[in-house]
Amino acid sequence: MYKHTEANIYSRKFWTVCTEPEELRNTFERVLKEVDFTIVLFNEHHFTAQGYTCFWLLGESHLAIHTFPESGKSYVELSSCNKIKRDLFILKIAAQTNISIA
Repeated sequence: MYKHTEANIYSRKFWTVCTEPEELRNTFERVLKEVDFTIVLFNEHHFTAQGYTCFWLLGESHLAIHTFPESGKSYVELSSCNKIKRDLFILKIAAQTNISIA
């Protein structure tokens, strides 16, 4: 069912020291589902030398992760038209996981 949404995007960008693709994928997808984001599509790419990028296309926008193993960190960006879900996602990532956000 269609619901009109105001044209606002609420973004949160942060770095984490986790660079393990499987841990990042599993943790972030679990929290997306807990917060009730609508996952439309998931895609990922493992780079030949090193590094990993993945993203979730959400009904509410997107979540993207880019790892930089040579620097020991990953960049995470969540954009959403739903501020409540975005805020709850950040709280859950910070409180319930081994992934520290800075």
